[in-house]
Amino acid sequence: MKFSELLQKDAGELKKMCIDLRREHFNLRILMKTNQDVKTAVIRSCKKNIARVKTRLSQLEKN
Repeated sequence: MKFSELLQKDAGELKKMCIDLRREHFNLRILMKTNQDVKTAVIRSCKKNIARVKTRLSQLEKN
C-alpha cells in the first residue's frame, strides 16, 4: 500500500482499514508464536501499513 492511495480515502474508511490491519497483525503474531510458517516480511509490512494509516488519520484530524 502506498501513501498516495490513502490520500483519497476519508476518515471512516481509514479507521476501518486500521482496525482490519491491527487484526491481521494480531493474527500473524499468534501464528508466529505457535511455530507456524509466517514470513517476517509480512509482519513488517503490516506494521508499516498501520503506521501509514495512522499518519494519514492524524493529518486529517489536524485539518
